[in-house]
Amino acid sequence: MPTLRPTLNLGILAHVDAGKTSLTERLLLSAGVIDVLGSVDSGSTQTDSLELERRRGITIKSAVVSFTVHTPAGDTVVNLIDTPGHPDFIAEVERVLGVLDGVVLVVSAVEGVQAQTRVLFRTVRRLGLPVIVFVNKTDRAGADVPAVLAQIRARLGAPVVPMPVGDCAVDVLTGQDDDLLTAFVDGSLSDAMVQGSLRRQSRAGTVLAAYAGSAITGDGVDALLAALPGLLPSRCPTVDAPLSGVVFKVERGGNGEKIAYTQILAGSLRVRDRIPVRGADAKVTAIQVFDDGAAVPRNSVEAGRIAKVWGLTDVRIGDAIGTDPASSGGHFAPPTLETVVVPVDPAQQGRLHTALTQLAEQDPLINLRKDDVRQEFFLSLYGEVQKEVIQTTLAEQYALDVAFRETTTLCIERPVANGESVEFIAKDPNPFLATVGLRVDPGKPGSGVTFQLGVELGSMPYSFFKAVEETVHETLEQGVHGWPVTDIVVTMTHSGYWARQSHAHGSFDKSMSSTAGDFRNLTPLILMAALRQAGTEVLEPVHQFDLEFPVDVLTAVPATLARLGATPGTPSLRGDTCALDGEIPAARVHELQLALPGLTRGEGVLEFAFSHYEPVRGPVPDRQRTDHNPLDRKEYLLHVQRRV
Repeated sequence: MPTLRPTLNLGILAHVDAGKTSLTERLLLSAGVIDVLGSVDSGSTQTDSLELERRRGITIKSAVVSFTVHTPAGDTVVNLIDTPGHPDFIAEVERVLGVLDGVVLVVSAVEGVQAQTRVLFRTVRRLGLPVIVFVNKTDRAGADVPAVLAQIRARLGAPVVPMPVGDCAVDVLTGQDDDLLTAFVDGSLSDAMVQGSLRRQSRAGTVLAAYAGSAITGDGVDALLAALPGLLPSRCPTVDAPLSGVVFKVERGGNGEKIAYTQILAGSLRVRDRIPVRGADAKVTAIQVFDDGAAVPRNSVEAGRIAKVWGLTDVRIGDAIGTDPASSGGHFAPPTLETVVVPVDPAQQGRLHTALTQLAEQDPLINLRKDDVRQEFFLSLYGEVQKEVIQTTLAEQYALDVAFRETTTLCIERPVANGESVEFIAKDPNPFLATVGLRVDPGKPGSGVTFQLGVELGSMPYSFFKAVEETVHETLEQGVHGWPVTDIVVTMTHSGYWARQSHAHGSFDKSMSSTAGDFRNLTPLILMAALRQAGTEVLEPVHQFDLEFPVDVLTAVPATLARLGATPGTPSLRGDTCALDGEIPAARVHELQLALPGLTRGEGVLEFAFSHYEPVRGPVPDRQRTDHNPLDRKEYLLHVQRRV
C-alpha cells in the first residue's frame, strides 16, 4: 500500500492583533515559498486575500497555505490554516478545528493572555489538540516574556516548557513522566531522554513548548518552524483506501460557482469523478491543491492534502466526501445577537435574498431566516463588526445598499415540564389526512433537539416519518415566546395514514390519500400544542467579562456594574491597576462598553466572551414571529388553506 509524505494540519490561533497573520507570513518566508515578506499594515499578506481584510488589517475568513518542512528525519507537508482572531468571526475558527492536528497559539509579549486567548485554549484542550505557544512581539516596548509565561501557567492552567530546553524543563516534564523522574533520581538522566519526553508530552497535549520571538523581525521563527514536525503529531495517509474527506469551507468564485475547501483524509479524488453529495451525484469539474504557498490546478488530490474542489453544486460546510469521517461536532457557542437587514431599494428584495443565501452557505451560523409575513430577513450575529462586514460585502460584491435594524439579544427557550397532543385522521378538528401524536420532554442541558419514535417504524411509509421529523426541527425555531427551542426531546406517540387511492381509470385521488404534505401541515399544530402544555422558560445569554481600570475609580465601577445587572467577582490589585472579572447579561455589554471610557478616564480595558444561558430577569421577552403562528389555529389554517 503506497504511502505519502507525512502531513500536519496546523492552525494558527490567537486573540486579535497578537500577530497570527504576520507569523504566517514569516513562516512562509522561512519555508522558502515566498521571497518577500507581506505586511498586514500594507495589505500585502498571502492569507488575507479579501480587500476588506486588507483595509481593516484583520483576518475575516480562514485561509489555507501549504509548505514543506525539511528535517534530518525527513520531509513533512504542513497545511497551515490562518484563522480570524476577532471574536465576531469565531465561527470561522470553529469550522477549521475539526481538520487540525495541532495548533500554534500566538500570545503577545506585551498584552499577554487575553480573553479570546482563553476561549480558544479551552476549546482546543477540550478537543485534545496539542499546542505550541509562540510569544510574539518581543521587539516591542513593554515586552516581558517571563511574565507572559507566568500568565499562561496561571490563567490557562497549563504546564509550560520554555524553549530551548533548560533546567526548569525537567521539573515540568517529570511531573507527568515517571520514567523520566526515575532517571532523574538515579542520576541516569540524559539530554536525549529529556527531548524524547518533551516530544511525547507535547504531541499528547499535556505540556506546552513555548517559543519567543518576533514575526516582524523573524527572531525565533526558524526555531519554531524546525520544531513543528517533532512537537506536533503528523499523519501518514494512504491512497489505497476508500475516499474520505470533509468540507470545512465554502466560497463563491468570480462567476458565482461554488468552491468547496476539502480535506482529503484517505484515498484520492480526481477530476470527472462522480461522488454522492446530499443524496445526489455530483461531478468534480476542477481541482486546485494547496502546494508550496499556492493553490495549483491538478487532475487529482491525494490523502493528506487540502484542495479547492469545483462542481459540488449542493455541497455545504461539514459535508462528508466519500466515506463519512468521524465528526467532532460544534465547539463554540452560537451567536447571541440578531438583526434585521432590509434593502434600501425595496425592488432589490429578491437580489438581497439571493446574496444572503450565498453568504449563509459560507457562514451557516448567521442562520438566515425570512419573515414570510413581512418579507424581512433576520440574521444571527456575534457582534457589530460582523454586521459592518456583511454590509460592506453586500455593497462591494453584490452592489446592494442595505440597512440594519437595531441589534437585539438572541434568547432561547427550554421546556420546563412534559406536554403532549394528538389529532386523529378523519376526526374533528383535524382537517388533514394524517394522524400525529407528539410528546415533549425536557432534555439535558446542551443536548439540542432530539426526535425519536414511540411507534413502529413500519406503521406507515418512511417518507411520512421523515416529513414529521423535519417539520419538528423547523417548527422549534420559534417556541411559545418566539425564541429557538433547545434541550428538548420530541417523541412521536401516534401515527396513521390513508393508503394511496386511485379511481377506476387510474388517476390519483388526493381526497382519499395521505401525502407528506398532510404530515407537514399537521405537525406544527400538534407540536406547539404539546409545547404550550409543557410550558417553556426563556433564557438569555450571559458573558464572562474581564475588566482592568485605574485603582482610584474602584468605588465607581461596582455601582455601574450593579446597575447593568452584572455579578462581579473579587477585585485584585496589580500596582496602580485593578482587575475585576465576573458575569454580565449579554444584552447589557454594549452599555458597559459605552460607559467605560467616561467611567475610567479612557483607561479601562474590557474583554468578554460567552459563558452560559440563564433565565431572563424581569418580564419575559417575546420575539416577533416570522411564520404563520401554529399557536393561533385559525390564522394558521387560513394560511395553509390558501397555500394548498
